[in-house]
Amino acid sequence: MSICYVTSPVGRLAIEADHDALTGLRWASDGERAHDQSMSPVLKEAMHQLERYFARKLKRFELPLAARGTDFQKSVWKMMSEIPYGETATYGGMATALGSGPRAVGMACGRNPIPVIVPCHRVLGSGGKEGGFSGGQGLPTKRKLLALEGVVLL
Repeated sequence: MSICYVTSPVGRLAIEADHDALTGLRWASDGERAHDQSMSPVLKEAMHQLERYFARKLKRFELPLAARGTDFQKSVWKMMSEIPYGETATYGGMATALGSGPRAVGMACGRNPIPVIVPCHRVLGSGGKEGGFSGGQGLPTKRKLLALEGVVLL
């Protein structure tokens, strides 16, 4: 596994890869330091795309992903990846499309190992309510990501 760090408007991010695919993105702790090893091509590309995303110049990530999870979680993450930049979906709407329940979809969202790139921040509760967010500082981070994309919450 290799790792690199990116400073972003929502905090310092650690991007993780295994061989030629991303396996994780998480908020780095203050004590974490960059490794001295050379960065893999997929990490370089992820860093570049994240920088462009935060500069509002990239609307869709094109990266090889290898998230580990159950088949159901992977189906939720795939559906989240298809929510366009600047748009949102609801837990209930996703649950209906998957033949599941909103709570199960919410749990899968909370276990998303590659947030931002797999945009769980674009999933809202019924009536446009924020729902939850497990990354960064929680809901304030979700609000920042949505605002970056031009989404206005009611």
